[in-house]
Amino acid sequence: METKMVVEKADKTLFEGDSGGLYAWSNSKTPLLSDLKVGAGKLLLHPFGFFLPHYGDSNKICFVLEGTVTVGLVTPNSPEEKVLLIKKGDAVPVSMGVVSWWFNGGDSDAVILLLGDSSKSLVPGQFTYYFGVGPLGLLAGFQSDYVGKTFGLDQKESENIVNSQQGDVLVQLDQGIKFPAPSNHTKGKLYANVEDPSGAAVVVKGGGYINYLTEKKLPMLSEIGLSAKFLKLEGNAMSALDYVADGSVAICYIAKGSGRVKVVGSEGKPALR
Repeated sequence: METKMVVEKADKTLFEGDSGGLYAWSNSKTPLLSDLKVGAGKLLLHPFGFFLPHYGDSNKICFVLEGTVTVGLVTPNSPEEKVLLIKKGDAVPVSMGVVSWWFNGGDSDAVILLLGDSSKSLVPGQFTYYFGVGPLGLLAGFQSDYVGKTFGLDQKESENIVNSQQGDVLVQLDQGIKFPAPSNHTKGKLYANVEDPSGAAVVVKGGGYINYLTEKKLPMLSEIGLSAKFLKLEGNAMSALDYVADGSVAICYIAKGSGRVKVVGSEGKPALR
């Protein structure tokens, strides 16, 4: 079977405003996403931009390409929130159903790349985000008195939780706002750095290095069935031939620079030049 591969930028705008933007690679431009049941997206947060608390229908790894981000995570059936302060090069696995929020408290833009498995997504090849509150929130579809009875709130509290958040997806927060302090002992458990050359598996002087992110470095990856590889090539350097023996799918993103890529399919014919 011939594989038709394409190289595309994120072409679908899910949200864009003063706080930043949320973008995706669409199935129409990159049909292999739905065929192979993987997904890709990008989050841009301007200073004091806030990605509202939400959960997704896909397992994914979130890579910080630029800036510094504060992230809150709450796993299903857990009463405890974990707060991370992550920077460029850090990767955070976020499994399906985990509630998260993302905040850029710095003075420059933050960019996060989202790659993962969409085999159980509402729309194969795409990530769907579900919000609790706001115009797109799940609670917006219920009457405030029902919400109050469900969560043990009085009328004022229930109306506040249903109606007070007027923004959707991303909002701009005021400077000076206080966020929870980062939780202790989270690096190596909830996130890891993929760009750090000190932990590289392969280093070639003057050529570059390869860093792998597997369950050995980040055990929770075994729960979501994903892994990552970071490749840095110096000028005029070339990587050796690489192949996947078990039928796994790989998504490649060029974060910086330019070069040439060639992929050959299982029938020995070029699939991408």
